[in-house]
Formats: sequence, C-alpha cells, structure tokens
Amino acid sequence: MMATPASSEPGTRGRILDAAERLVQSRGFNGFSYADVASELGVTKASLHYHFPSKAELGEALIARYSARFVAALGQIDADGLAPAAKLAAYAALYAQVLREERMCLCGMLAAEYETLPAPMRHAILSFFDHNQGWLRTVMEDGRADRSMSFDGTAEDGAQTILGGLEGALLVARPYHDVGRFETAATRLIAGVTGAR
Repeated sequence: MMATPASSEPGTRGRILDAAERLVQSRGFNGFSYADVASELGVTKASLHYHFPSKAELGEALIARYSARFVAALGQIDADGLAPAAKLAAYAALYAQVLREERMCLCGMLAAEYETLPAPMRHAILSFFDHNQGWLRTVMEDGRADRSMSFDGTAEDGAQTILGGLEGALLVARPYHDVGRFETAATRLIAGVTGAR
C-alpha cells in the first residue's frame, strides 16, 4: 500500500513524484539526481524543473504526498474498528509491505540524511514522525485503558519504542532482503506490550 502509490496527480508531475519516490526509497535523497529521474521517465531535466524548480521542492512534495498516504492508512486502521493490539499489528504491516517491494520507509530513509537536507524537508520529516507517534500514543493509551496492554512508563514512551523499533527493524532487515526478519522483530516488539506470543 505505501510502497507503490497509484499516483493521485496526473501527467508528468505525478510520474516525476512516483519515480523520485522509488529512487529515494532505494537510494536515499542524496543518491539520485534530476538526471536520474529524467532518464527513467524519458523527459528532459527542464521538464522536471518546470514542475519542481529545485530538488528541495521535489523533496517537500514527496514527503507531503507520502505523509498524506500514511495518514489515510492510519485513518483506515481506525475505521476498521480494530482492538488496540490489532491496530499495532496493522501498523507494522504497513512497514512490512514497503520492505516486500524492496524499499524503505520514505521518511526513515530521509531521517538517515537529516543533517544534509534543507530545513523545510527536515521540518516535514519531524511532522511525519510526530503524527505517527501521536497515533501510536493514542493506541497505547487505549490498550492500557482496556487492559489489553501493559508497559512501563507513559504511552508516549511506548509510542516512541514502537516507532523506533519498527523503523530500526526495517533498516536491519533490508540488507538481508528478508521480510520475515522484520516481521519477527515486529511481532516480538508488539508482544512486549500485549503479552501475545
């Protein structure tokens, strides 16, 4: 779901975003150029600059689109009426899907390059993680309230642990090309707060 978007933006702009997203998720932001995107799409660099005058603007657009899809995915998990533990499992499945398509979380990849990125992109990355952490905090609070979860510290602490653990598990599983490695780590991470084995 997260890895291969059906571009909601028509024409060249949408194709540019799709190609650039694939490149960032596999190479990182500093690992591709406008020439790479132009070559992949069979367009001129001038066409890219028409839609995105700078690479920083392209990066901001990528984060905004990815974040919007992630927010929609979290909204769907909520709408499905799942129990808190099942919500955590569904959340982890979003990450597993990205890895299945031999990519990484877009914002996770960008976070690795954080200090080299323009300020607006850095702010957008933090907003992505803050939103995810806030959603996870609510899930953890709900789980504690209905006694389906037990954890030390605050729900905020738990949310940070889940988010950091999943991003880290994704990163470590990547060089092995092994979704099972990620899924095992995610299952154990969630079991740590739900008691499920």
